[in-house]
Amino acid sequence: MSATVSFKVPSPRGPQPVTVSYARVGSGAPLLLLHGIGHHRQAWDPVVDILATEREVITVDLPGFGASPGLPDGLAYDLATTTAVFGAFCEALELDRPHVAGNSLGGLLALELAREKLVRSVTALSPAGFWSEAERRYAFGVLLTMRRISQRLPLPLVQRLSRSAAGRTMLTSTIYARPGRRSPDAVVAETLALARATGFDATLRAGTAVQFTDDIPDLPVTVAWGTRDMLLVRRQGVRAKQIIPRARLVRLPGCGHCPMNDDPALVARVILDGSR
Repeated sequence: MSATVSFKVPSPRGPQPVTVSYARVGSGAPLLLLHGIGHHRQAWDPVVDILATEREVITVDLPGFGASPGLPDGLAYDLATTTAVFGAFCEALELDRPHVAGNSLGGLLALELAREKLVRSVTALSPAGFWSEAERRYAFGVLLTMRRISQRLPLPLVQRLSRSAAGRTMLTSTIYARPGRRSPDAVVAETLALARATGFDATLRAGTAVQFTDDIPDLPVTVAWGTRDMLLVRRQGVRAKQIIPRARLVRLPGCGHCPMNDDPALVARVILDGSR
C-alpha cells in the first residue's frame, strides 16, 4: 500500500518541505530500496515479495520521480541534498539506520548513505559513480536518448508495443537483459515514469561531476554487477572494489543494468546475504 510522508530538509534558504511517496511491506529488519534515474519504486516489484519474507521492505520514489513531487525551489538535485532527504525520510519513518539497497543512481545514493553512517549495510547493484569520463558520457547519452524516446512515443503505441516480447525488447532492452520477462503493464508504467520524471534533467546535470572515491571501512558493503549491463559496463565493479577493498563484489550472470527483473531470486539472495 503506497503512502506519502512530508518532512523538512535544510537549505541555504532555511528548512524546505519535501514530500516522498513510498510503500512498506513485510516484517523484520528494515530494508530501504532506492531506484535509478528515470525509474520508479516499482522497479523493485520482482524482488519485493521475496525480500518481505525476511525484511520490512520500504520502496521509495526519489524526489521528482514516480509519484514523488519534485524538490522545492532552494533544494538542488545533487548528491548531498538527496542524501539529506533520505536521512530525514528515515527519521520521519523512525527507521533507525536501516539496511539499504540501490540500483544505478540508487546504488550511488545507498553508498553515500553508508559513507555518512546513516545505514547498517549497503547493497549496490550497478551503482553510478565508478565510471571513467568516457563511460559517463556514453551512459548519459543513452539515458537522454531513452528519455526523449519515452516523451515522443504516443501512449497507444507504447501500449501496443508492450503486448509483445519484441515490443518490450525495443522499449527496455537497454536496462534489462531479459526484457520479455517484464509484464506489459510494468513496461507501460515505467515508460511513462521516464517521460514524466520532473527531476530527470536536473538530476542528470548534477551527476556530471560525480565520482565515488571514498572507502567505507566500517559497514558491510556488497557491490553486484550484471554480466550483461549495457549502460554501466561491469569493469566499473572492479573499480568499486579497488575503492572499497572490503566490499563483497558479486557477479550477476545473465543480468542487465536493472537485474531485479532479470533474475529476481538471485538478486533477492544477494540483498538478503548483504543485509545480515
